[in-house]
Amino acid sequence: MPLDHLPKSSRPREKLLAHGPGALSDAELLALLLRTGLAGRSVLQMAQDVLDRLGGVAGLLNADEQLLAQIKGLGPAKRSELLAVRELARRALSQAMQERPAMQNPEQVGDYLRLRLGALPYECFAVLFLDAQGRLIAMEELFRGTLSQAAVYPREVVQRALHHGAASVILSHNHPSGVAEPSQHDRVLTERLAAALALVDVRVLDHLVVSAGEAVSMATRGLI
Repeated sequence: MPLDHLPKSSRPREKLLAHGPGALSDAELLALLLRTGLAGRSVLQMAQDVLDRLGGVAGLLNADEQLLAQIKGLGPAKRSELLAVRELARRALSQAMQERPAMQNPEQVGDYLRLRLGALPYECFAVLFLDAQGRLIAMEELFRGTLSQAAVYPREVVQRALHHGAASVILSHNHPSGVAEPSQHDRVLTERLAAALALVDVRVLDHLVVSAGEAVSMATRGLI
């Protein structure tokens, strides 16, 4: 059932125009992108099914093309639109960090890293390289590992920091288990990297551990 076949009072587009996007539920916002449902399932029901399958909006924004392809009713066109929305969100957050100090808005940094790393099925270690004003120069995914461990080499992190002329960095890695809790290994690794980077006058501002649903700042925890 397409949106224009729904009663006017149930149409997300009309509701959005009358009351603003904040008045819509997650399913209604997603229904605007999907536009049509399946036989026997309205587009609103299908949107709710997709959110339930992926674990809500966070799961939707972290889902890759392969995962989306497993959901009945999400053909190539719908998958392309959803992936485009995710990429726009990433680019908007990246642009904001390029224009003003990243640590001015730590939650924004966490959101960006969750979108980049949160849904990966393998552990990935990434670094945000920042200029003297704390603005983003570049983000690089430097190391990939198994589901439980990534091999991180301080020398390579130092080389990339020098390449970018970074004054400081924000470290990050994901926990594919879904539990974004810093481990003792994470603490030791952070200390090793901070010591190596200090030799070239580059500061480690934070180390964020992320999953699809959350980002935990080691600096906020007092672990840096």
